[in-house]
Amino acid sequence: MLGMLFNEKECKELDYVLRRELDEMLLDLGDKRLDQDIRQVIAKRYKTVFTMYARVAPPKELSKYARNSKFPQLKY
Repeated sequence: MLGMLFNEKECKELDYVLRRELDEMLLDLGDKRLDQDIRQVIAKRYKTVFTMYARVAPPKELSKYARNSKFPQLKY
């Protein structure tokens, strides 16, 4: 396990960067032109970044980025 200390400004910046990355990956996951294998890799990375975001974001913000893994996403 790796620990890091951030001041308030750095926490806000990390929050911003992670949100932008999650938004980009959501767009990519919705792109029907991408191969299914590529979208699976993006989905795996999304889960990792979402876990990181969950450590700094308030619960209300998390609901905007939560994906339902119980039901598989539609395959195009």
